[in-house]
Amino acid sequence: MTHANIEALVFDLGGVLIDIDFNRVFAHWQQISSLTLSEIQAKYTHDQAYQQHERGEISATEYFEYLREHLQLQDNLPEIAAGWNAIFVGEISATLDLVAQVGQHYPCYAFSNTNAIHQHVWSSRFPRLHELFKQIFVSSEMGLRKPDLKAFTYVADAIGVAPESILFFDDMPENIQGAKAAGFAAVQVQATADVKAALVKLGCLL
Repeated sequence: MTHANIEALVFDLGGVLIDIDFNRVFAHWQQISSLTLSEIQAKYTHDQAYQQHERGEISATEYFEYLREHLQLQDNLPEIAAGWNAIFVGEISATLDLVAQVGQHYPCYAFSNTNAIHQHVWSSRFPRLHELFKQIFVSSEMGLRKPDLKAFTYVADAIGVAPESILFFDDMPENIQGAKAAGFAAVQVQATADVKAALVKLGCLL
């Protein structure tokens, strides 16, 4: 990875720029479920319905109806939605500050596996995201999600930069693997320090 061959930066949102916590979701749902907290945590997975929701193939109402049955939740869609949106803790300001700095040298984009309900929340709650990125790619609008190869190819084509000239940041190992399979340079993020180290190596930060 050198200054010469990287032309664009792409950042994941949740876990990289926005602090999220599914345990907050589960705790909210437990209040309206006949299951215990540990049972909800065990039963909830990123299953087919979850992935369909993130690709925009089923609506929020359809997904929440599925969750109502799967997790034995009360027939109260507003409360299910409130729990769903409890996932957001806050923005990771230190990393966003780095994006603001590096954005003076490289075009910056975001690419998130997300859904329409969550998109509405983070768009309104974290307006800085729209200030820092030239474009935010959203799986539910694309009909594609990470780590699928077609999702990364879509992003590269839309940016107009060869995959090998894109540096991608994500917290999920499977997404890093997917990005690399598509030809991206990729950095797994566990903390802001990981982003900073990569940007220093790139030569755009001291």
